[in-house]
Amino acid sequence: MLDLKPVLYVIGVLLSILSMGMTVPMLTDLHIGHEDWKVFFLCTLITAFFGGCLILGNSGHNFSMNKRQAFLVTILSWLSVATFSALPFYLSALDMDFTDAFFEATSGITTTGSTVIIALDSAPPGILIWRSILQWLGGIGIIIMALSMLPYMNIGGMQLFRTERSDNEKALPRTASLAGSIAIIYVFLTLGCTICYTLAGMGRFDAIAHAMTTISTGGFSTHDSSIGHFQNDSIRFVSVVFMILGGLPFALYLNAAKNGMASLLRDSQVRWFFAILFISTTAATINLVSNFDKTPAEAIIASAFNVVSLITGTGFTSDNYDLWGGFIVAMLFFLMATGACAGSTTCAIKIFRFQILYAVIVIQIKKLLHPSGVYIAHYNCKPI
Repeated sequence: MLDLKPVLYVIGVLLSILSMGMTVPMLTDLHIGHEDWKVFFLCTLITAFFGGCLILGNSGHNFSMNKRQAFLVTILSWLSVATFSALPFYLSALDMDFTDAFFEATSGITTTGSTVIIALDSAPPGILIWRSILQWLGGIGIIIMALSMLPYMNIGGMQLFRTERSDNEKALPRTASLAGSIAIIYVFLTLGCTICYTLAGMGRFDAIAHAMTTISTGGFSTHDSSIGHFQNDSIRFVSVVFMILGGLPFALYLNAAKNGMASLLRDSQVRWFFAILFISTTAATINLVSNFDKTPAEAIIASAFNVVSLITGTGFTSDNYDLWGGFIVAMLFFLMATGACAGSTTCAIKIFRFQILYAVIVIQIKKLLHPSGVYIAHYNCKPI
């Protein structure tokens, strides 16, 4: 019989962390004087109650987890977190039905970035910051929590992280150390992005909200017109830089901290990522300069912003790229499906899988030409 105790315990921990996250929008609305602070207070109590009950009711055991339980905890964790995350949307002044609320919460926690909320410019500030928090937690915070908590329950937290990495090497000897180091990097990048947005001309509230959705490559904004609302090239430049940083493998930042930035560029996936960005941005820039009334500087920032936004799956917008011609639109949609690096906060297929596919195709062609030959596919100079 399947033992559900470790599954329920992990879900309880996740809900407890989620309830702590709800206190931020509650305090935001309370500070501004919006009535929705009561909604977040109620949702905090409900989520903390269920999370605490699951922890207390299933603690005190020396847990171990098999593959069936690992699959179950993954599925139920996402469903549980999305369900409780939907409560503030459902009970808020936005007057959303639960279907829309659940959609918005799921889009946030999975960093998809789709939204059913209209008139974001007049939405309650607590709801706006809650959307950003969901994406920030979903970007990499859930993985960090799993890496930190599961090893203490004799559960291999690395197993959950392995599907998001292109290699099986551990940057640090202990999983908990890896999680803690990634958490520090994630927070540091978020703070750095907030400061840069502020210096570029964003208000403090917008800077905090957009920093969380930039690093998590989620794309939720506090305005209907997204980054285009600000009409500021400096803000777009900051977005480009930190979306790229969010699209790089976070485990490699640890190696870069120890061995220098050159170690980051030695990774073949990172080199491919920058090569794709350069080629795509150059193509889009040439198109804008040749066919539209844009200066080279305007074309470069517009091209770089939209290319990086789509390849990382962030979804920030500043220009109507539908008007750029069929070739550019097709290229951008291909980039959207390609994605950035594995081990990052981005979505889509990920570049390293295309590298593996390319290596395997080359080997198969060689075997067709030389059936007696022995060929081994390599990735990052190592046999696959």
